[in-house]
Amino acid sequence: QKVTRSESSQAKKSQHAEEAIFYMNCRAAYLTVFKSSLENIKSKEQLSLVLQQAGRNPSQKTVDKYWTSQMATLNFDDFCNILKKEKPATKTELLEAFRKIDTDNTGYILHDELYKILTTRGEKMTWDEVNTITKQADFNCGGKLDYNKFCDLYMTTSEQCCKTAREKLEVDSRLRQQQFGSQAETSSEGITLPVSKPSPRISRKTDHELAPTKGDNRSPSRPSSAQSCKASISTTITMGASSKRNTKLIEPHTMKEWQCAQSKGCFYLEEDGEIINHKYKLHLPQRSTVCITIKPFSVRQVEGKSCHWLSVDTALYILKENETQENLQLVSFTEQQNKEMFGWKGELGSGVYWLLPFTTGCRLKKVKSQVMVEAKLVYRDEDGELALSEEFRATLLDIFETIDLDGNGLLSLEEYNFFELRTSGEKCDEEAWAVCKENFDMKKNELTRQGFMDLNLMEANDREGDPSDLWVTLLSLGYNKALEMTEACPFVIDIYAEKCKPKIKAMYLEAGSSQLNRAICKSVVNKGEAKVMDGCENIIVYTYKTGRRITSVIENKSENKVIIHVNNEQSKNCLSNRGLTVFAVEVAPKSMMVSQHVMPLNEQEEWLYNCVHSIL
Repeated sequence: QKVTRSESSQAKKSQHAEEAIFYMNCRAAYLTVFKSSLENIKSKEQLSLVLQQAGRNPSQKTVDKYWTSQMATLNFDDFCNILKKEKPATKTELLEAFRKIDTDNTGYILHDELYKILTTRGEKMTWDEVNTITKQADFNCGGKLDYNKFCDLYMTTSEQCCKTAREKLEVDSRLRQQQFGSQAETSSEGITLPVSKPSPRISRKTDHELAPTKGDNRSPSRPSSAQSCKASISTTITMGASSKRNTKLIEPHTMKEWQCAQSKGCFYLEEDGEIINHKYKLHLPQRSTVCITIKPFSVRQVEGKSCHWLSVDTALYILKENETQENLQLVSFTEQQNKEMFGWKGELGSGVYWLLPFTTGCRLKKVKSQVMVEAKLVYRDEDGELALSEEFRATLLDIFETIDLDGNGLLSLEEYNFFELRTSGEKCDEEAWAVCKENFDMKKNELTRQGFMDLNLMEANDREGDPSDLWVTLLSLGYNKALEMTEACPFVIDIYAEKCKPKIKAMYLEAGSSQLNRAICKSVVNKGEAKVMDGCENIIVYTYKTGRRITSVIENKSENKVIIHVNNEQSKNCLSNRGLTVFAVEVAPKSMMVSQHVMPLNEQEEWLYNCVHSIL
């Protein structure tokens, strides 16, 4: 046990060290372009330049992905998140790209061929730009480019760029102090790190100001070690093992005569870590006592394969629709727990309500496990005809169960379109659905399980057995190459009403909305414990605990944005949705935002939440 604890401690220290180095490199690159890490990126050109300083070589497509037409600014947090996603090119990757052109594997590419490729393909270069490359004596000779030497020089230049930025940061003591938190007050493994999720991207007049401390005095924009962490709040909560926290949501016998409505749905994990899911409308024809529950949906479980999604936390926020959809009123949320089920029981008036599912992201997150053997999706039978493998057929049946939202064993056009939007980004119209009806098994204008199987087989036949498109579908639905669902969590919502027949309908499949974020903040403010930050009465931290989750919300009542440092290093057996032990949160003026959600790493053991929120 001592050895295990020692290894765990070493691994934790190593992770902290890697994080510290990563954010030091981020800060070094940022401060070669900007005077302070509190300054914002205000143009595409600045974004491209600061990415180059970090050793990246972004294409226009990459820059456009992060700088959209609606973008006003990007902050340092956003920049760090971009660098996490856009890894620097390796020498191996560069050589592979060149070898696709050099089919004879000579190690050289003729200048004529290089001109043709670079000026006609992809993001086309000008002749002058290509001339700049071909005139470099270091890797050109006799009308040919030595791409091995070119790659060596590229890697050296990139590394030198990062090294120069780091050296500048080390030498310049003024720059060294411009960081999120004071390095003098923390160890290298506890260095304060930026938030893992971008803060709101809006233009503000106070970009160069920090929130006021006590009274009306305003802090300058460049924090020094003397100013660091003047005000703070510490919160400590000890939570028992999950077995002690199960409560009876509702007595089953009391609902025998109640009318029920049900709908399934799913949380899907995007490449950037964002979570998208179904959103619902609930219609109650008259006032009634209702019970609303949500829990992970248990599809087929295969021996030897993990059922990761069953441990994912779920919640449901209930909002009342008023005259405008933009002005939804929070009614309540599912805070009562019975094992993996969360629910709410109360009285609702007649009318339309929105049901917004939510998961913290503590358990549903990107996994790094490497699949050694790729599952076989299709094969050719004795007659040479394509067929779906048994394992793939079983997976398709699981997918069918998940996307069959009303659970009637058939796919309506609406249900199928949620599937299409997730996997291809397009919808199937009535005309295309009529064609499906002619070619695939349907009942009452809805696709059967067999029809769904045949549809996927047709896709395989269209590509002559190439499973590439099938894998695109599977990966977008959260499956890995071993056909394990690791990046999705299907769920089921049940609504029981005592006096009327409730109706539920899935309306959208999208990421968490501002309405959901406001609902989460409001629920924590209404039910959580409030603590005013010592020395800064404009900053309040609210902490709310349920049996399985702790959520903290920061309210900034001041006229200026603030940078709040969050430190969880003293917590034990805890898992934060931020993915970091120490991070920073930027809170806009006169606003609230979620600081973090925390859950137990091991639910069978006691867990200690010890969090310190500090302000510069």
